[in-house]
Amino acid sequence: MKVLREIDQVNTLISEWKKNGYTIGFVPTMGYLHEGHIRLIEEAKKENDKVILSIFVNPLQFGEGEDLDTYPRDEDRDRNAAEENGVDLVFLPTPGTMYPQPLSVLMTVTSRTNVLCGKSRPGHFDGVVTVLTKLFNITRPDNVYFGMKDAQQVAVVDALIKDYNIPVHLIPVPTVREQDGLAKSSRNVRLSDEERKEAPAIQESLQYGRKLVKEGQKSKELIIEATEKFLEQKTRGKIDYIELLSYPELESIENIDRPVILAAAVFYDHVRLIDNVVFNHDGHVIYG
Repeated sequence: MKVLREIDQVNTLISEWKKNGYTIGFVPTMGYLHEGHIRLIEEAKKENDKVILSIFVNPLQFGEGEDLDTYPRDEDRDRNAAEENGVDLVFLPTPGTMYPQPLSVLMTVTSRTNVLCGKSRPGHFDGVVTVLTKLFNITRPDNVYFGMKDAQQVAVVDALIKDYNIPVHLIPVPTVREQDGLAKSSRNVRLSDEERKEAPAIQESLQYGRKLVKEGQKSKELIIEATEKFLEQKTRGKIDYIELLSYPELESIENIDRPVILAAAVFYDHVRLIDNVVFNHDGHVIYG
């Protein structure tokens, strides 16, 4: 496994791989790898000759007061996990490498962002598409892998690739969960013992809402109301939002007549957790 920090080094290696006809799978991360990331690597290994993992805590996607400085980092642990799971190249740039000078061209996401997490994080997805555009140009992958835990990010990346004709195939990978249903996340380590016991209720509530659709309920308002009530009874965390939208367009709907996402975010003392379930009009799961 190679570990490279400079863009020109990566360019040279990618050119060699392309010359030899290798297919490339790319897994962009912010590090502190967990089983969700490993699942992405495993999927990339199945479908590509070479796998690139990037580890970069992107400052552009953190707003004022967010957890950039305290975001968990452990480079040695991440490098070991990457090597153990067959990654061919780890790209470990610094902020100075990715942004050596102020950007002359700024990217702005104009749809799929005024809902869910994007509503309370203005500018977040502008930072996401900026760094991904740079990473796609640096790594030149055939396939890129994202976990559906952050389904809004997947939807935004889908739009980025289509709008700008980026020659990469987006592959969403189902959320990896703990045995009790809690979505794997680098931020889970910040939960207290009591919060950790309550946190699986987020997914339980979403599945309750989906079950209502499967039983024939089509009213968005009634499903959201019932899901919120269910969650409030199960956790003392503060609900940030529960939303039901078309997917991947993330547009408002009145009745469920197409694929949708039911998503929630909950604040605990030191962390905000998100989760979702994507299902079709009759309640059958597409991504859970």
